[in-house]
Amino acid sequence: MTQISLDLPSPEGHPQTHRPPRVLDRFSERSLESLALGVGAVSFVIVAIAAMVAFGFQPAPISGPGSAGQFAAIAAGIVAFLAVIGGRILAHRQGVHRRLTPLDYVDVAALAFAHAVIALLGWTLLAVILEDAFIGAEVFPLAVLILSGATSAMTAYLAFYSATHMDLQLLAVVLAVFLVFGVLASMLTASDPDWWKDNLSALGMSSNVSAFAFNITIIVAGFLVTTLARYSTRGIPTTHPKGIARVRLTLIVVGVFLGMVGLFPVDQFFGLHTGVASGMVVAYGVLVIALPRWIPSMPRAFVALGWLFLAVTLLLAVFFFVGYYTLTAVELVAGILVFTWIVLFIRNAAALAQDARHEPSAR
Repeated sequence: MTQISLDLPSPEGHPQTHRPPRVLDRFSERSLESLALGVGAVSFVIVAIAAMVAFGFQPAPISGPGSAGQFAAIAAGIVAFLAVIGGRILAHRQGVHRRLTPLDYVDVAALAFAHAVIALLGWTLLAVILEDAFIGAEVFPLAVLILSGATSAMTAYLAFYSATHMDLQLLAVVLAVFLVFGVLASMLTASDPDWWKDNLSALGMSSNVSAFAFNITIIVAGFLVTTLARYSTRGIPTTHPKGIARVRLTLIVVGVFLGMVGLFPVDQFFGLHTGVASGMVVAYGVLVIALPRWIPSMPRAFVALGWLFLAVTLLLAVFFFVGYYTLTAVELVAGILVFTWIVLFIRNAAALAQDARHEPSAR
């Protein structure tokens, strides 16, 4: 598997003709597996001891305030954050050496935060489901320790493995899952039950935890999109002299505008919020329309799919203006289409870059 690292030197879009870059050069897959297992084991012991101190070897409810589920989810989020940081540091030290820039640190922090949120919300959701399945049940003292340690151990193992095996496809999956979990959590905890009657941005209008979760999710997602923009466009073959640079710039604009949507809530910065949200859609439309000219080798099926997504988005906008659809429905469907297109673009770009690397050896 061809892998990327946040520590790779910038090749300015030229394909590499030697072996594909590895995240770690001095560690075999067997060694990485052992390291990931070790991180999981250490997390199990530390979190189990912390649970002993927190609960005093007493039974606890499955979910809710002061529950075993809440403790396990928070511990898993912290463990995931630290495991990703540790994995990326290891990747930098054992991979291609160069001085890290401030942007690299932002990338790593955003990646770690995304893993932490996925772990926190994922385990919280599971605890709520189990609470509904075992109504009135409590978790026994020993089970509290074992379950808390086990959830953290599994989270640490997966987060560390993800950090040391990060590639474009995996980064795209992390972005998608992070967005879904973050927005869904904001919907479920929104203080205004009628938020959906206004628009999706209404989730970020209040000053409670739900609004903060929504806004920070959008901001971090914007950072991840800019990271994907910088790395997914490397090595793509094109006959257009400035095609790769323009594709990268347009994707970065989408990511920056997405982050600004969360940075400037609609109730406090209506004009700016609306402007950057509209600009994000315009940038996406420009990218879809100009992509065949900027990267002529892009598969026709993917180009046609982009036109279809853009047409559906415009059709939904018309439905909103005539009063047939709510703005929330338009934003949700359009957001799903845009991020689906970005994920598919990453896969197609990776395929083009891989074919470009294999052509010299085939000849």
